[in-house]
Amino acid sequence: MKNFNSIETIQSELFEHQYVAQRDLATSIFLSLNLNKPLFLEGEAGVGKTEVGKVLASILGVPLIRLQCYEGLDVHNAVYEWDYPRQILHLRMLEANKISTKEMEEAIYSRKFLLSRPLMQAIENQDNRAPVLLIDEIDRADEEFESFLLELLSEYQITIPEIGTIKAEIPPVVVITSNRTREVHDALKRRCLYQWIEYPSFETEFQILNLKVPGLDQQLSHQIVTNVQRLREADLFKAPGIAETLDWGRAVQSMDMKTLDEETINATLGVVLKYQDDILQVQEHRITQHMDEQSHS
Repeated sequence: MKNFNSIETIQSELFEHQYVAQRDLATSIFLSLNLNKPLFLEGEAGVGKTEVGKVLASILGVPLIRLQCYEGLDVHNAVYEWDYPRQILHLRMLEANKISTKEMEEAIYSRKFLLSRPLMQAIENQDNRAPVLLIDEIDRADEEFESFLLELLSEYQITIPEIGTIKAEIPPVVVITSNRTREVHDALKRRCLYQWIEYPSFETEFQILNLKVPGLDQQLSHQIVTNVQRLREADLFKAPGIAETLDWGRAVQSMDMKTLDEETINATLGVVLKYQDDILQVQEHRITQHMDEQSHS
């Protein structure tokens, strides 16, 4: 794994991989890598938390193992599962050979019948490279699921009752994200370095848009970022994230537009806003007209 001797090096590497990071985030990443501590990223949806894990895997040149959290996620989907069909077939073969019950249990609960899920895969490191483990949107999982993570995050190991403890020879780089739809338990947060990520400033988002959508007219870039930032100030159900800014840039670029007028803004609002109530609110309060005026001021 690469060694980074300064926060500036981290920022530079992130930028080379098209991620614009403020110094506080670069500092947290630097400390996470050097202290071998999980990084817990929290913030509104669309501020670039998931992208940190992806970019880190690219920078480090290691595999990315992603666990997408959801309600009902349990140990069988996240950690490991027994291959029951193969176990049954093997058990029948053992019975035919009149093997003792104890020997049967030892035989069917062996490593070869264990199916590794993302958390186990991150611990095993079969190719001798520490992967980046991205545990995405932990707040979507049930609170009980967090208990599965405590041993992993503190000792980089997983205990399987039938086999014992499996410990990582090379600890993975762990990035955990949360949109804060619920509070994550303190016991989990204490095992991590914490970083809140805000929506980017105008200057940063303008830089991101030009970096990610090369060739976009500079005036158009300015108008898009201005309008997105104004939309975030409105009382919307779902404010647009950076991904929507980039999508809007690509959309108007594909339309060969050089400037945003009210008609174009209204026609492309579905690129930026994902709820009809939000679109209606923007139109009813004539935010699009105001945006258009601002775009040409």
